[in-house]
Amino acid sequence: MRFETKAIHSGRSIDKSTSSVTMPIHLSTTFERAADGSYPNEFVYGRESNPNRRALEDCLTSLEGGYDCVTFASGMAAITSVIEALPSDKPRQVIMPNDMYFGIRSLLSETDIGSKFDMVIVDMTDLQEVEEAIKSAPTGLVWMETPSNPLLKVNDIEAVTKIAQEAGAYTVVDNTWATPVLQRPLTLGVDFSIHSVTKYIGGHSDLMIGAVVAKSDSPMLTNLRAWQHSKGAVPSPFDCWLALRGVQSLAPRMITHCANASEIADFLADHPNVEAVHYPGLSDHPGHHIAARQMSSFGSMLSFQVKGGQREAMDVAAKVQLFTRATSLGGTHSFIEHRASVEGSKTMAPPNLLRLSIGLEHVDDLKEDLSQALE
Repeated sequence: MRFETKAIHSGRSIDKSTSSVTMPIHLSTTFERAADGSYPNEFVYGRESNPNRRALEDCLTSLEGGYDCVTFASGMAAITSVIEALPSDKPRQVIMPNDMYFGIRSLLSETDIGSKFDMVIVDMTDLQEVEEAIKSAPTGLVWMETPSNPLLKVNDIEAVTKIAQEAGAYTVVDNTWATPVLQRPLTLGVDFSIHSVTKYIGGHSDLMIGAVVAKSDSPMLTNLRAWQHSKGAVPSPFDCWLALRGVQSLAPRMITHCANASEIADFLADHPNVEAVHYPGLSDHPGHHIAARQMSSFGSMLSFQVKGGQREAMDVAAKVQLFTRATSLGGTHSFIEHRASVEGSKTMAPPNLLRLSIGLEHVDDLKEDLSQALE
């Protein structure tokens, strides 16, 4: 089956008791044993598994071309679990990119995760720097985020993966921004692909789930399943049901998302009050050629720097009328956000940078809104 067909059919079946086409929401926290003590449908307890969750995991596994999927209550729960699931016989050094989701920086600095592992931050777009970091000490895990948040840096997935594999390290790609529609890291050799399902896969800003799709069976995947069951950070049946509903339209949504973003990027690149535009679809973007090779399109996230400083950028965000000033991304609405003020003193975002999540509105309306805000 091709992607669009998998998104609609994978993990689903007609309900045998009612013949309903749409899967019911299974809210039960426990499941009956057979007379011999067995579980005929393999479901035991809601924390361990649930029909809606298993259906979503099967669907995401199919879309990424993986072996199995483990879902969690949020993207951050998935990220935390992946780091902690590094097997005990692997080195504790973890290589991470210098431009990455701020929530991970907070995780490393505000919880015990940062003290349990030796975190080495590198420019993941510089292969020599990656190789030197891996050679500096035994490495257990290499983390990629491409395109990155908020500067949209592009990592060469195959090249970084090759360096990591030669050192015996696991590899992970945060594939949230690209989605499996545009980029499939597992087919490029990566061990795990992570998603905040909350974003594009759900697609409507109304659920919270994280997912980790594994390329193959491994001790790390075994640990992830154990973490899911024993630590209990599992998504609700209703959120899984919503995600399965949302993913059916993922492919056609991404077509519109990407087309709108490309046009917005061109518009901003030509605007006299814009200093810089960060979008891999622009031919002068440093990672354009790599993105063109490993992605089928360039996504719908972009950031731009307003001429001036933080005040000028905040003024633009304050004057928009159609864009919503909100955190998060990947929904039907277009969002604008001043990342530096959201992230505070530890931010790596330039003070004049605004991040855009381009939605499904008519692109001319979006351009007109940005035009009046930039005047």
